[in-house]
Amino acid sequence: MNTDTIPTNIDGMNGLERGLKRAGDVIGAFLLMIVLSPLFLYIYIRQKMSSSGPAIYSQERIGKGGRPFMIYKFRTMETDTESDGMPQLWQENDSRLTDFGRLLRKYHLDELPQVWNVLKGDMSFVGYRPERQYFIDKIMMHNSNYELLYVSRPGVTSVATIENGYTYTMEKMLRRLDMDLDYLQHRSLWLDAKIIFRTVFNLNKLA
Repeated sequence: MNTDTIPTNIDGMNGLERGLKRAGDVIGAFLLMIVLSPLFLYIYIRQKMSSSGPAIYSQERIGKGGRPFMIYKFRTMETDTESDGMPQLWQENDSRLTDFGRLLRKYHLDELPQVWNVLKGDMSFVGYRPERQYFIDKIMMHNSNYELLYVSRPGVTSVATIENGYTYTMEKMLRRLDMDLDYLQHRSLWLDAKIIFRTVFNLNKLA
């Protein structure tokens, strides 16, 4: 996709589809919180037993309308990471990961608390992955079209999550942006269903 010619009205969904998407998010998130509650409890207890510090951490991300919100995850790293105040990207074979955190990352189980973000309305199940302002500013230096994503809610999963994996370089960030913009322009309820299906059946291949 040529990102230099992206229209301002980029959203592929109409108002009805967006409403149905939000209704599906609310119902799905509510049911998942009930069904997955034993897994949540197990991870929480295992996390508390395996390392010191909180089991769940929150971090400010930028979402719909360019507004900040707090994203929730199961903690996968030692508590003293970024102690100097400088944001750092996750790296392959990152030494900051705890043993249990490495397992959570492998299967993306650290993302489970974001079901709460979906229920609250901060996020959707499918959409661009929300980023920190620090890295958005860096991305914008290369491609200002990032702001077009703000017409929609960020998501727990996306085409870019499946095909581009974790974004630990600027090259991967820019590739993810192109994929996110393409998704936004062509998104539909059917496409969302396919992305969720692919995500569930490829959890151990996404990193």
